[in-house]
Amino acid sequence: MNSFVLLAIAIFSEVFGSSMLKLSNGFKKLYPSIGVVIGMGSAFYCLSLAMKTIPLGTTYAIWSGVGTALTALVGVLIYKENFNVKKGLGLALIIGGVVIMKLSAGGSH
Repeated sequence: MNSFVLLAIAIFSEVFGSSMLKLSNGFKKLYPSIGVVIGMGSAFYCLSLAMKTIPLGTTYAIWSGVGTALTALVGVLIYKENFNVKKGLGLALIIGGVVIMKLSAGGSH
């Protein structure tokens, strides 16, 4: 499987796990707690496979950056957290950084 596909799966699994973490209420609710374990376990497994061919710094920067941005968007869209100019600017900077990291990895695969 393509390493960037594995990285995408790792990102979405981490976002799912983080979202379930909020619902777990400190691991007091069973099903969301199971979702945390499955999401984070899948994320780290796929991340480790992606790192076989994508450089460590690139993999981790993309995973953490996109994961952070998507998790923040889940917070705004699903959990109705506040969205303001500062949060929007921060997300734009994260996405810009991820694009630059992806471009820096371009020729090595």
